[in-house]
Amino acid sequence: MLKIAVFGAGHLGKFHLNNWQEIIEVEIVGFFDPNEQNAQLVSEKYKLKRFIHPEELMDLCDAVDIVAPTINHFELCDMALRKGKHVFVEKPLANTMEEARTLVKLAKESNLKFQVGHVERFNPAFLALKNYDLQPMFIEVHRLAQFNPRGTDVSVILDLMIHDIDIILHLVKSNVSHISANGVAVMSDTPDIANVRIEFDNGCVANLTSSRISIKKMRKMRLFQKDAYIGIDFLEKKTEVIKLNQPGDKNVFTFDIETNHGKKTIAIANPPIEEVNAIKMELEAFRNAILNNTETPVTILDGFGAMEVAHQILEKINDKQH
Repeated sequence: MLKIAVFGAGHLGKFHLNNWQEIIEVEIVGFFDPNEQNAQLVSEKYKLKRFIHPEELMDLCDAVDIVAPTINHFELCDMALRKGKHVFVEKPLANTMEEARTLVKLAKESNLKFQVGHVERFNPAFLALKNYDLQPMFIEVHRLAQFNPRGTDVSVILDLMIHDIDIILHLVKSNVSHISANGVAVMSDTPDIANVRIEFDNGCVANLTSSRISIKKMRKMRLFQKDAYIGIDFLEKKTEVIKLNQPGDKNVFTFDIETNHGKKTIAIANPPIEEVNAIKMELEAFRNAILNNTETPVTILDGFGAMEVAHQILEKINDKQH
């Protein structure tokens, strides 16, 4: 039985607690949350012991789940690694690049499992593409959210865009060669809307727009590659693949078009989307990595890479404003 301790029982923390209670081979030994009123409600609802001192709780568990504000990530991750505990931490990995570098070094030396909570990797619309050969050369992303004061402790880059940065780095597997970015602070002290262009060594280009002051929500990614277009709707959980028809393509709608090089057959496929709980799935993946001694699906280096690009974007935006 894996003993888990949860740090942070706010809005997202409660989702984690709900899911941990359904995951087998796991026991929640308790939680830490500095907010008196919230802690009392959580303790009563989940019948869990609330700890006042993080150290005391850490000593009783095998692994920690850190769902605290970003500013607290480093202190809790650092303490957990030094105490020999496996770590799951929500994105972004840490508050500063210096903190992130220290954690990468510690995690490497510790030989412990470390997973960063980039939950869109477990989105069913993205998982539906796992059997496709994705080699995008042009990527277009729109992630728009309605304003919510709860998320404004960090910029829209670290709050929303970092999800897409992680997925793009996961897909492209090439070094970033150039970044251009524009951002505007509208409702908070940090950028609330941003447009970014990332160029990669292999020639791939990604255009990303993120906003948290939108009227309607949108989470779409479009991938263009040789002979194929792939559309992913993370919000509506839909995926479509449009490509030149290959022999053996199943469950596809086809039609012919005339080109300068003769007739071509176009195939439109909607890969089957499985109903999955993305948060539960990422937490189960963390449990499995510990119990089976395998690598976590979103490693600390993945989390570091996404954070590094996000901070380079913020620097570009800041340079333009000063």
